[in-house]
Formats: sequence, structure tokens, C-alpha cells
Amino acid sequence: MKRPVKILSIFGTRPEAIKMAPVVKTLAAAPGFAARVVITAQHRQMLDQVLDLFEIKADYDLNIMQEGQSLTEITTRVLTRLEEVLAAEQPDMVLVHGDTTTTFAAALAAFYQRVAVGHVEAGLRTHQKYFPFPEELNRRLTGVLADLHFAPTATARANLLAEGVPPERIQVTGNTAIDALFMTVRPTYKFCEPCLNALDFKRNRIIVLEAHRRENLGEPLEEIFRAVAALVERHTDVEVVFPVHLNPKVQEPARRILGDHPRVHLLTPLAYGDFANLLARAYLILSDSGGIQEEAPALGRPVLVLRSVTERPEAVAAGTVRVVGTQAEAILAAAEELLSNPAAYERMARAANPYGDGRAAWRIRTGLEHWFGLRDEAPEELIESL
Repeated sequence: MKRPVKILSIFGTRPEAIKMAPVVKTLAAAPGFAARVVITAQHRQMLDQVLDLFEIKADYDLNIMQEGQSLTEITTRVLTRLEEVLAAEQPDMVLVHGDTTTTFAAALAAFYQRVAVGHVEAGLRTHQKYFPFPEELNRRLTGVLADLHFAPTATARANLLAEGVPPERIQVTGNTAIDALFMTVRPTYKFCEPCLNALDFKRNRIIVLEAHRRENLGEPLEEIFRAVAALVERHTDVEVVFPVHLNPKVQEPARRILGDHPRVHLLTPLAYGDFANLLARAYLILSDSGGIQEEAPALGRPVLVLRSVTERPEAVAAGTVRVVGTQAEAILAAAEELLSNPAAYERMARAANPYGDGRAAWRIRTGLEHWFGLRDEAPEELIESL
């Protein structure tokens, strides 16, 4: 009897865990695979919350997180600790996700052991080395090391083809973020955070703010917060929910500029269940995050991206995301249009979702089955309709 194909899924941060959870669950239930999970715990508490939510138990926990860790320290600890795991497990393939330092280091560790690499959410590019930092180079370097590229969109596929990746090694799957979202959002959901249960989503317009990127620390972040403060002052039916990143460089200006306003709720980072269901009930989202640009289109929620460039241009082309930068004046102008012009709001809210139908994990499974000779048919790909 042929032995099962051993797949090692490796991730270390909350966003990776959210997007890899559907893949892990799908592979665990699939005949022909022996699925293992390795977490680096580049993040700790927020990662554990996601594992609990999706009922995923790690086979290996490298527990690398240290206070104030540098990118160099994360990289070297992942490389060193994965060497033992890979030698013991001898997997047929390592799966990594996206663009974190864990992603790049795990792909490099697999390469050193001559283990094939599958890259989930492959092909995203800004073509600007330091924006976002270090994610842009993490994803490019991982792309060089990968053998199979699971691209979420046709645009991501085009980026990979332009870099010389053979077309037979690329599969357009949609984004697993949508799978995770559909597994989590429910109309009857009760929030764990008491403040969220107290919000009146029917009478007030709730804006969700997420801002914490390295390149926005300092004056750009202060500009963002000043724009948010002005919005709340101008619109008495607007409330802002801001789960504040634990970084002191985010905490201090957030509390100084926004902390005294009764309709601005500065919360600790939310568990994924709370956050996903908050997005589903929000009116508008202001964010410098990447993942929200994928999730919000599936929920019909407009997003203003607080960055100068995005590696997710599909949502911009679809019309549900607009890149506005970090200048207070530009943020205010874009937000005012959506708050004051119902037609402009509806155009963004009803735009097509370019990131898939919630079946990305299943398509990844078919791609792996085809790669390892477990199925003869070509793997299914996402057909985009914009």
C-alpha cells in the first residue's frame, strides 16, 4: 500500500494561521495525505486564539517569540529549530503562506533539506523593495524557493509568469482568507468583547480602524489619527472601533490623539471571531493591513487603504478598495465622500469580490493531489468574473 503524502504546514503569525486554517482542515480530512502542523509562534497569544477557534493542534511548537525580537533573530531561530523538525519528519512538501519572516525562513529551511515548497498566496507584488517592509522581499524570496505557487488571482499569476515561473507550477485558487471568513461570520454571533455588544450597528455608522504598519509609524500614523478624530467630530452618528496594536509606537499616539473621544473605542487586539464579525457589521473600514483588502470585498464593505501602494490591486480595480495614503486631508476627503454620498458608497459596497468563493483550500488540495499523482485530472482553478 502506498504511503500517504506527508505535508508539513508551517506558520507563525495570526494572519498566517487564519489563512492556513482552511488548508490544514481540508488536508487533515483528505485521504492520501498525512498532514502535520508546525507553528513557529513568531506571534504567541494572538496565534493561539486562532488555533483554538479553528480547533487546530500543532504537532510542533517552536515557540521562538521573544520580546523585542529583530527580523534577524526571527529568521535565525526559525532556520535553526526547523532543521531538526525537517530531519525527523522528512516531509514530501512544506506549505508556507504569504509574506512573513516565518514564511521566508521556513521556505529556506526546506530548501536546505531538499524538501519541496508550496507557497499559498503566491505572486503578490508592489515591486517596491521597502513597501511593505519586510513583506515585499519575503514574498519575492519565497517565490524563488517555491516549487508550487498557489496564486489567489490572475494578477498574481501574471506576476509569477513575468518572473519566469513555469505556468504548470502555478494554480489560481482564490484566497483562503475568504474560506476562513465564511467559516467564521454568522448573523447570530455574540461578541466576546463587551464593548462590541454595546454598539448600535443599526442607528450608528461604525468605522473600523486598523493602523500599525512599520512604514506608517511616526508622523504618518499621527496624520491618520488626526483624520479619524476630525471625522468623528463632523458626524455625530459615526463611531470608531480601533483595536490598537500592542506596539508602544502605536499605543502612545492613539491614546494621545483619540483617547478622549467618547465615540472612539480603543480596544486591545481582538480575537479573530470578534474581528471578522465586526468587519461584517461595519459601515466603512480604514486600514493599512493587507488581509482586510481581501476580506472586506467578500462582505460588501468599502475599504480606504492607508498606504501609498498596495500589493492587492485587484480590489482597487474592482472598485471596493481605494488607496488614499496617510495624509489627513486625503483620508478626510475620501471618507467624507462615502459618508455623505450614498451613491458613491453603494458603488464601492456592491463591487465584485475578486478573491474567490470560499473554496480556495479545496482547490489547493486538488493541486497537491495532482502534483503528487493522486488524481489524473488537472486541478480546478478559480474563474474570475469582474
